[in-house]
Amino acid sequence: MNKKMNQPHVTLRLARSDDAYPAILLDRLEGKAPETLTTIGPIEILSHLKTALFCSARTPGEAILRAHDMARRLRDEGTTVISGFHSSIERECLSILLRGKQPIIVCPARAIEGMRIPTECRPAFDAGRILFLSPFVEKPRRVDRESALFRNEIVAALADVAFLAHVEPSGDTERISLFLREWGIKGL
Repeated sequence: MNKKMNQPHVTLRLARSDDAYPAILLDRLEGKAPETLTTIGPIEILSHLKTALFCSARTPGEAILRAHDMARRLRDEGTTVISGFHSSIERECLSILLRGKQPIIVCPARAIEGMRIPTECRPAFDAGRILFLSPFVEKPRRVDRESALFRNEIVAALADVAFLAHVEPSGDTERISLFLREWGIKGL
């Protein structure tokens, strides 16, 4: 086994007062903006135009096909994609995106300090194409519903454009769609 793959990577903390902290979070989330963001990878990716990817956990077949087609399109166009890549469809889309050359921002719904880079992300990470970004410092160490909801708000607030592959009525993704609409973020 390659020892490099088992080593944790350096994390960078961005406080609200840092120049690299995305001002859009303060504008859109106001008092809910995290005091600190934790990152692993090239923070320059934050300055790119970003397309958020969301998909409800329960997804009908036609939405799955639409999500896969959109992931291929975003990959082929070189679009920077930001997502939690948490639902099964979002993870499938990440697999498609990893085959491209475009930047990707992965936002886990947990603290990432000491995190190991997932094997499937390693080549893209080593190429400087992936930024891991978390609004959590130290805790939670495991994903829970509350941290996933907050992470999704962060992803939405950082987006310039959004693609919602499927929105389950009265679900958590519907809540995010309301934020996107309120902030004037256009959909694909």
